[in-house]
Order: sequence, then C-alpha cells, then structure tokens
Amino acid sequence: MSETLKAILLGILQGFAEFLPISSSGHIEIGQALLNTDIGEYDLAFSIAVHLGTVLSTIVVFWPEITRRIKGVLQGNTLDVQFATLIIFSMLPVLFVGLFLKDQVEKMFNGNLILVGSMLCVTAFLLLITRKAKPYNGNLSYTGALIMGIAQAFAVLPGISRSGATIATGLALGTDREKVASFSFLMAIPPILGASILEVVDLTQMGAVEKVPWSSLIAGGITAFLVGVFACRLMVRLVLRNKLIYFAGYCAFIGICTILWQLL
Repeated sequence: MSETLKAILLGILQGFAEFLPISSSGHIEIGQALLNTDIGEYDLAFSIAVHLGTVLSTIVVFWPEITRRIKGVLQGNTLDVQFATLIIFSMLPVLFVGLFLKDQVEKMFNGNLILVGSMLCVTAFLLLITRKAKPYNGNLSYTGALIMGIAQAFAVLPGISRSGATIATGLALGTDREKVASFSFLMAIPPILGASILEVVDLTQMGAVEKVPWSSLIAGGITAFLVGVFACRLMVRLVLRNKLIYFAGYCAFIGICTILWQLL
C-alpha cells in the first residue's frame, strides 16, 4: 500500500474521529499500528495537515455563526462580546497545557496502545453521562466555559475524545444541547490554529519543510477536510437527538479490544 493511500485512510479517520466522539488522536495511533506505518520525522507535518483540514471543516460548517458573532463583537453587541469572552475563558486550560506540559504530552504519542484503549474507555464513560443530562437553564456561564476548557485540555490524551469530553461536560452543566454543540466546536478553532502555527514554526526551524512528502500531506489534509464537513454536521444532529450513547458502546468495545490486542 502506497504512503499516499495510507495518508488518505488516516485522513478519513481524522475527519470522522475529530468530530464524532471517538477520539481522533486515539484512532490515528491505532490506524498507524494497523497500517504498519510510522510517519516518523514527518509526523509533525502530517498532524498539522490533517488538523488544519478538520478545523477548516468547522469554519465551513459554522461560517454563518462565526461571521455573525464577529460582526456582533465589532458592533459592541453584548451577547456576542460575552460569547467571545466565553471562548477566551475556555482556551485558558489548553493554553496552560501547551505552554508548560507540551513535552510531557508529546511523549504520550508513542504507540502506547494500552493507554489509548484505557482512555477510550474513559471516553465511553463520559458519553454515558450525556444520556441522562438535562438542561436546567440552557445558558453557559464563565465557570462553565472554563470547565469545558479543562475537559478540552484533558482531551490532549490519546483516546480522550475532545468533542465527547467537552459536549458531555457542557450537558452535565445543564447547558442547552444546541448551544453545547456549537460552542464545543467553535472553542476548538483558536487552540488548533494557534498550535498549528507554532508547529509550522518548529517544522521550519527543523529545516524539514523541503523534505516532507507533500503528496501524502495534501492527500491527508484534503481528505480530513471533506470527511470532516460531513462528520461535523452529523455530530450536531446526533447531539440534538441525544444519540451519543451509541458511541459509548463503540468506544468501550474498541478500547477493550485494543488493550487485549496489546496484552495478548
């Protein structure tokens, strides 16, 4: 199997798993093991490509709301300014992780599939919470945004779904399902874009820009974007219909199978 085809398959995994609550990082780790591929020195470049693909998916899907919010902030609309402030609050925990725990986090992405399987089981438990969660006021407070941000920070662990963790946390806090879905995806845009920019700088300093396999990166990034648009829209509908419980069973099954695969 060619490396470009492997990149496309990993892009499909990223596109689905970034939005569906099944952990993109965990599935990429499992996918690399199953495909017997290790991007090695190009892992950073590939990660940038597929994450930019999925963040672009988010921007495309939520473009009307994004432009409306930006216009509202520029016009001084109170609700839109408050929303922007909530986004900033949600970014603080992952910013802390990025500044002070970056090296420790990167060491976890080393093919440790027992860790991935265990964290997928944790994701399954978080998704179970959404089954009984009922909104009591529908609004997201600054404290709630910060707590969702903490959930997003924990999702740097391979196997913890970012969307699953943040949406489950938001629903447990009593926030309206539609508001949780949109906020969960929008709050991820600034950190992913910021991290990608920093990674591009690191890649440039490493002098590896001219050596990366661009065909594989482009194929993986475009695939992640196209699949991500579909998966993002699907996920919003699933949250509104309270259907995340099905993914709890999936994550538990894949997590246990992954652990047994490594142990046996």
